[in-house]
Amino acid sequence: MSENIILTHQEIEHKIKRIAYQIYETFVDEEEIVIAGIASNGFIFAEKIAASLRTISPLTVSICEVKIDKQNPSSAIQTSLSENEYSNKGLVLVDDVLNSGTTLIYAVRHFLDVPLKKFKTAVLVDRNHKKYPVKADFKGISLSSSLLEHVKVVFNENGKDYASLS
Repeated sequence: MSENIILTHQEIEHKIKRIAYQIYETFVDEEEIVIAGIASNGFIFAEKIAASLRTISPLTVSICEVKIDKQNPSSAIQTSLSENEYSNKGLVLVDDVLNSGTTLIYAVRHFLDVPLKKFKTAVLVDRNHKKYPVKADFKGISLSSSLLEHVKVVFNENGKDYASLS
């Protein structure tokens, strides 16, 4: 099967900046927010959003890595921040691709055990193939694709990020 580029590096940079502005507008009343990225690509995407937020807003931005077993999402979830570090703050849960919603819904469930001021979700690509009632509050692109197609997001150190459909 051939690979079609659906987002170029420049388009991804634009989506990151737009999502950062949307997050800032949503959390403008807060002093501090946590950007929690699902390992591994979701965390890289979260770091990029956090970096953009720091340049456009006075918000104190903390970054948190969320480790979830994607084959067994109901198993224990680990976060790089303790619950006290994100308790009573605004939090944005970030992943690269929202496919069936399984990973995102289990990660959301983890954070629901902690009192948060505001809780939102962000993804780069929303595939619209949900098994669970989860939605992305902020998304780079919505994509109607077949279940047989695969979306791949690549974040390179050399600045040649892209998203493809195959």
